[in-house]
Amino acid sequence: MLTQQRRDFLRLMAAGFSATSLSGWFPLLANQQEAKSPKSCILLWMPGGPSQLDTFDPKPDHENGGEFKAIQTSVPGIQIGEHLPQVAQMAEHLAIIRSMKTKEGDHGRASYHLRTGYLPAGTIQYPTLGALLGNEFKHNRAGIPNYVSILSNNFLNPAAFGSGFLGPQRSPLLVGGNNPGPGGDDAPEYGAPLEVSNVRLRETVTESQAKSRMELLKFVENQFVKDRPGLPTESHLTAYDQAVQMMNSSAMSAFDLSEEAPEIRDAYGKNRFGQGCLLARRLVERGVPFVEVALGGPNGENQIGWDTHQDNFSAVQALCETLDPAWAMLMKDLQDRGLLESTTIVWMGEFGRTPTINPQTGRDHFPNAWSTVLAGGGIQGGQVYGATNDAGMEVAENPVAVNQLIATVMGAMGIDHTNQNMSAIGRPIRLAEPEVEPIAELLA
Repeated sequence: MLTQQRRDFLRLMAAGFSATSLSGWFPLLANQQEAKSPKSCILLWMPGGPSQLDTFDPKPDHENGGEFKAIQTSVPGIQIGEHLPQVAQMAEHLAIIRSMKTKEGDHGRASYHLRTGYLPAGTIQYPTLGALLGNEFKHNRAGIPNYVSILSNNFLNPAAFGSGFLGPQRSPLLVGGNNPGPGGDDAPEYGAPLEVSNVRLRETVTESQAKSRMELLKFVENQFVKDRPGLPTESHLTAYDQAVQMMNSSAMSAFDLSEEAPEIRDAYGKNRFGQGCLLARRLVERGVPFVEVALGGPNGENQIGWDTHQDNFSAVQALCETLDPAWAMLMKDLQDRGLLESTTIVWMGEFGRTPTINPQTGRDHFPNAWSTVLAGGGIQGGQVYGATNDAGMEVAENPVAVNQLIATVMGAMGIDHTNQNMSAIGRPIRLAEPEVEPIAELLA
């Protein structure tokens, strides 16, 4: 189907516009496309691998469907799991992919694959999606690193959360993850505060003292750099520069969730994941291009709670009760503020779960046929793409590989997925693997 811009182009050609006339039209088209392209991406990361049959690909008429019912959504004909009722009412914004097909069934390797678009390779450390997208937005509009990771737990594979060959300057700013920051939120009912460690001066240090110390540090380090040039030294300086920039940035007020009305905080959920989604909205509002929020356990604990080998149904229900209000409110809040069209949302884990139910009432690792969801800016919502068979064991229509998913996210954000970065060994690496195109049906 032709886009409006392509139709306009053909109309101009039919009208006999001269090359001179068109030369003025092409920059206008480019500017219009840039204005329409999303400026931020929020990844809702589900470590452990969520069960597709109990969330976005229910099979209520098959024995593999399990205990949960399927419910109608705001889009006629689309059903999802019963424990996502609020998300169901926002289905017009969702593009549900039910045909993910991958091969990695190990948590660490699969996390790396989904988060970088590449399989682990010993010679090259690939950057994670947040580092890739953050690197595409060269200008830091927020005074905060372009990649913020909230509640991440990287112990299964630290490299899956790193900046790889892009270097430490593209590393994530970690918030409330493996090492939660200090307190400060005066509303403990929402869970431990989501703050950045060590970005405030000690009470005993004045502004002038801090400035003098930084000037002395810079003098000493300049001499050190002259004697020992190279990437490690540059990375060290970059880290300090980013820290000082954040300390002096008014955008750090984004982390003060007490500025929000109690009814807003309550709507996201009185738990760390819900408050993390609220923080994500506040960060994209200030121009941060990539924010991820992980839901590892009920209430946002740093676990891999979606790894439901046992008691799958009680675990998934508890996780969905945290996920549902937070995700639905995130979309509503972004929409109310005019930000949903400029924010692409990705919901995914590293793989799915087996359709068959094991003797422990659990579901095991299953990369063969599972689901992800895209929403928001650049995405054509209100649809299901792909399908699995009646038993959920095989992809029946439109299999989607990881590189296609990555290319589609890039396409939604107006980024050319064939763009290249130079690796540490001098090899050009594309954002998404060659010979793949974004899934056109999913793009707005």
